[in-house]
Amino acid sequence: MKFLHSMIRVKNVVESLKFYTELLNMKLDHKKRLNDCWLYFLNDEDKTCQIELTYNDETPAEGYSNGSAFGHFAFQVDSLDEFTSKICKLGYKYLYEPFDLNGKGSRIAFVKDPDGNEIELIEKVNW
Repeated sequence: MKFLHSMIRVKNVVESLKFYTELLNMKLDHKKRLNDCWLYFLNDEDKTCQIELTYNDETPAEGYSNGSAFGHFAFQVDSLDEFTSKICKLGYKYLYEPFDLNGKGSRIAFVKDPDGNEIELIEKVNW
């Protein structure tokens, strides 16, 4: 068995595609039209992970709520310092600024996508 992708519903597909492709370097693999929605499949740089953005024809004006079960997506970055330059250049802000995990070998930070989904960014240090 192989894990294929995670799916999230988005309120504004243009903003979401910009966030995931420009900030997180994901690439649009393909899109598919169903009866009531568009599906956008994004790959990470190594094509080992895929996220499906679903844009429904009848999207609630207030967007979607995640409930309390979903936590976050996690992405590895080479350098949080370089990512900080990129996040500032593109006009996004951190939810939690980069910090060290108490000598555990990683620095992490968090951002939110346009729909409020949390994204953890992990820089592995001394692994």
